[in-house]
Amino acid sequence: MELLPSPGATALAGNAALRGWNRARGLRSRAGFRLGAGLGGARGRRRSPGGGGPVLCSSEAERHPRLAAARVVYGVAPAMGHNQESHPESHFRVPAIVTALEKMELTPKVRGDEIVELLTVKPASVDDLVHVHTRAYVSGLEKAMDKASEKGIIYIEGSGPTYATATTFQESLVAAGVGMALVDSVVDASRITQNPPTAFALIRPPGHHAIPKGPMGFCVFGNIAIAARYAQRVHGLKRVFIIDFDVHHGNGTNDAFYDDPDIFFLSTHQDGSYPGTGKINEIGVADGEGTTLNLPLPGGSGDIAMRTVFDEVIAPCAQRFKPDIILVSAGYDAHVLDPLASLQFTTGTYYALASNIKQLAEELCGGRCIFFLEGGYNLQSLSYSVADSFRAFLGEPSLASKFDDPAILYEEPLAKVKQAIQRAKHLHSL
Repeated sequence: MELLPSPGATALAGNAALRGWNRARGLRSRAGFRLGAGLGGARGRRRSPGGGGPVLCSSEAERHPRLAAARVVYGVAPAMGHNQESHPESHFRVPAIVTALEKMELTPKVRGDEIVELLTVKPASVDDLVHVHTRAYVSGLEKAMDKASEKGIIYIEGSGPTYATATTFQESLVAAGVGMALVDSVVDASRITQNPPTAFALIRPPGHHAIPKGPMGFCVFGNIAIAARYAQRVHGLKRVFIIDFDVHHGNGTNDAFYDDPDIFFLSTHQDGSYPGTGKINEIGVADGEGTTLNLPLPGGSGDIAMRTVFDEVIAPCAQRFKPDIILVSAGYDAHVLDPLASLQFTTGTYYALASNIKQLAEELCGGRCIFFLEGGYNLQSLSYSVADSFRAFLGEPSLASKFDDPAILYEEPLAKVKQAIQRAKHLHSL
């Protein structure tokens, strides 16, 4: 299989080429499958499907039979203006994924109605954000855009690594909006078919480190947390199960729901990695005690470890919780080739995770499942792992053997992995 160019080679294309890509693929009105105007109105009108109040309005899925027939639906928000030269969280990430999807013929152009891309999406509003973030943070970031416009780049996390450009605020609203639109799409489809599409938000900036009061760790707004609250308040999906398999602990999502009994947050991450949170004994507080599960994995953990974690921890937790929807913080930086950590996931690991989580959603919540892009900073491993996740959603064989190189792997610390799993199972009575 032909691999993508290296990050350095990609950079030679220059910002002008990237701006052209943005114009060609940006979230704007054009011919094709469109979910813009209808979604905007639906957000203000919908009520819980289970109780009193107005009946749901005619859904987008009913107006777009392609959605009901689809097996995968995705949205793209590349945030091309949100970029800092040489920063790992760059505007090359989403285009690299889209290029891999095109190379592997995983696009609507080739697959027809089997794969659907949302082409027009309404950005999230400030009112959407404040269900997760403080209004002071949101308004303060919006005001900071004037300074970013003057200086080009500003840092918005004190001494931390999170930057902003003049477009960061608006592009972050679009990223959150894609997640909300995919919630609409999957939920609408689940009401008219027993096999709704699995969704993937190919978005940036990522979100799982963003805390209620501010940005953190490359993240601006908590995309998956915003989508979880949106699913609850707009679609009446009370119980939300969030799986975070990024190499770093999703501290922002953790904090947003730490006392909430209706949102189960489960994170696997490398022990001791940034930001140093997510200890195994952090299980929630007050009414939310027991609905947070943190499982730090020792450095060197890989495919065997993660498959065991899924079978012994993730699946039993979800089955006991009985969610109405499953949301996934899909970080691809646990890959053995990723430069920011030292786990040993492979493209095959991510295929197995995607396949197993999809099956879990089919078993527990009518197939309602949405993946949100988080980390992943080696463009080759990121793009081909996401593409293989798409193949898992479609039920097609993995092509990981064409990309993964077993020769670079070393023995996993399985005794330490087993100890961590057993402790988590004991704490949560699994």
